[in-house]
Amino acid sequence: MTDDAQDWKHWHEQRTETVSAPYGPLSLTGTHWLADHPDGELPGIPGHWAPEADAVVLTAGEDDGLTVDGRPLTGEVLLAADSGPVAGARVAHGGRRLVVIRREGLWAVRDFDPDAAARRAFRGIDATAYDARWAVPGRFVPYAEDRTVTVPNADGKERGLGLGGELSFRLGGVGHTLRVSVEADGSLWAVFADATSGTSSYRFRFLRPAAPDAEGRTTVDFNRSLLPPCAFADHFVCPFPPPGNTLVTEVAAGERNLLDR
Repeated sequence: MTDDAQDWKHWHEQRTETVSAPYGPLSLTGTHWLADHPDGELPGIPGHWAPEADAVVLTAGEDDGLTVDGRPLTGEVLLAADSGPVAGARVAHGGRRLVVIRREGLWAVRDFDPDAAARRAFRGIDATAYDARWAVPGRFVPYAEDRTVTVPNADGKERGLGLGGELSFRLGGVGHTLRVSVEADGSLWAVFADATSGTSSYRFRFLRPAAPDAEGRTTVDFNRSLLPPCAFADHFVCPFPPPGNTLVTEVAAGERNLLDR
């Protein structure tokens, strides 16, 4: 086994451990938008949740069984969006973690339960073994100014997707381009589909190339194509590929789907 293939094997093993962890994506059982619950009552979640401009006001009594920062909540607390790992979310109900998020000015609470049915049923990720043909040189060209395009999301709503430039590469002698976002650490993020999407692969996937060098060079490695979070739980809000990010070729590489249960 080559070094690259061995690295991929370790990557796949770590990825499987990550998604099946107690608070991984398989444990998400609900995303509740507070705007949809003006009475402050969330399905299956104790307490009263009220959005304000810059925070969520959570009110609970002793019988609700909620804790904040590890201490029982009796009264009122202001909550900002959780930015760290799910396991470290401020609000808990027993083993569950209640994660406060904010998207485009709207507040929501995500309910992560280690005993979720999807986590108990998980059998692994169907991924194609490493093939060097799918790791090719790429070149990133940033836009003069960041752009935002509106794309459908997995929950049926349309939202803005920020794009920072274009990543060009060749597969089998054919040139391709993906419109990509630039992460805070300089790495790239692409949402893409291909000729296998919806058949032998999930309907779309993610790709996360490393930060380009000073000349825009990076490696486009489809062996590390990722299933989006919504492949593991229906309650994630994943963006669909932006226009231009559906490749005509078959990308028979990387994570393809969940193993049959």
